[in-house]
Amino acid sequence: MIAATAIAVSVFVAFQVASELLDGELQDSAEDQLRADSRALAVNAERAGLAEVELPPYPGSGQLVRVILSDGSTRTPAGQPELPPVSGRAGRVAQGGPADLMESGDSDEDGYRIYTLRAGDGAVQVARVADDSPINQFGFGMLLIGLLCVVGGALVGRTVARTGLAPIDRLTAAAVRVAHTRDLDADIPDEGGGEIRRLIQSINDMLAALRDSRRAQRLLAEDAAHELKTPLTSLRLNVELLVRLDRRGTLDSALPAESRTRLLNDLGAQVAELSTLAAELTDLARGDVSDESTELIDLADVVVAAAARARSRVPDIEVVLDVTSVWVSGRPAALARAVLNLIDNAGKWSPEDQPVQVRLRAEGASAVLEVDDAGPGIDAVDVPRVFDRFYRADSARGLPGSGLGLSIVQRVVDAHGGRAAVARSARGGALLRVDLPAAAPPAPTARRAAGEDTAVS
Repeated sequence: MIAATAIAVSVFVAFQVASELLDGELQDSAEDQLRADSRALAVNAERAGLAEVELPPYPGSGQLVRVILSDGSTRTPAGQPELPPVSGRAGRVAQGGPADLMESGDSDEDGYRIYTLRAGDGAVQVARVADDSPINQFGFGMLLIGLLCVVGGALVGRTVARTGLAPIDRLTAAAVRVAHTRDLDADIPDEGGGEIRRLIQSINDMLAALRDSRRAQRLLAEDAAHELKTPLTSLRLNVELLVRLDRRGTLDSALPAESRTRLLNDLGAQVAELSTLAAELTDLARGDVSDESTELIDLADVVVAAAARARSRVPDIEVVLDVTSVWVSGRPAALARAVLNLIDNAGKWSPEDQPVQVRLRAEGASAVLEVDDAGPGIDAVDVPRVFDRFYRADSARGLPGSGLGLSIVQRVVDAHGGRAAVARSARGGALLRVDLPAAAPPAPTARRAAGEDTAVS
């Protein structure tokens, strides 16, 4: 319909313009012919006199002539149709006024184009009936052409529209099929061109992202079930033991005070392990790093706060700080969680007499955070999988933890456009390094207004 309407409007405009041009050309041609015929008649009239000039009988068609004498009377050929009366302006030409005059005379039936030219002591007139038949024939032809163009445009437009929208129809059908079947594995065929192709590629990319998300969700559920199984089994066995002994009334006799204390401590540790695992699973599943607003922060403050929190959680851990002020654009809570996880991980491996060393410095355009311990280090076979979720080296199976801490670190670092790596420290243990893009510090006035310290030790 749009194509047909556009063609109809185009044909109408073209017809109007062409009609005006054709009508102008025909009028100019007719006027030139009238002038030529009037000059020839005027020459003959001046030779023979206006009253004596020969006027051949009207042949039945063609131009009309009339001679205007000096007294205002007229002469016309025998058998010629009557022309409109001589106008006042034409009379003034005959009386010696303007040399010539081109005018239109209209009757009820016919319209005339009349040219008056002064000759001798009068004037001669040559007229032609205004013929609109060429314009009418041209208009009829344009009408037929326009109708054919409109019909052809409608058919072509419909065909082009259906052909062009066929990929959209198939795309819609595929989207409906995915919505009903929940099957994300079938990609939509890449067809069409231009915007259609980009749209299909975008939807295929979206389906691929959804597949990855579903796969990650399934792996997270499977890994969570596997990791929860061990502490839940141990917790259930200990609780069942206590309940069974209590029902028999042999709790005090079967479990001395020392054994009861040890069992209760185990229960508390298992509950704490479950709580930590649940919190880490929630944090990992939510993926809420991007939900927190970005701020310009001094990473040294984050490191100092994370170290203090690590000491409060595990009083036996010793953390030695060597940090300098380095500003970054980041999310404070997420960065604090990542630093805390790094310190907690190092604290599990460091011997009691060896502190965890935390260093922060500016290196080029990066803020470099290093956390190292004096533990046994990480085996080369385990290095590629250190940041994988739930991955725990064989040597770490007996230690508390879920295998999610370093995975959360990796996610936070990636979200900040940084890089996390692992190496062997100079003390023989593990050296975990995080590089984050550094930012320009705020103006001193802004820092004083915010109550921030300008030096961190």
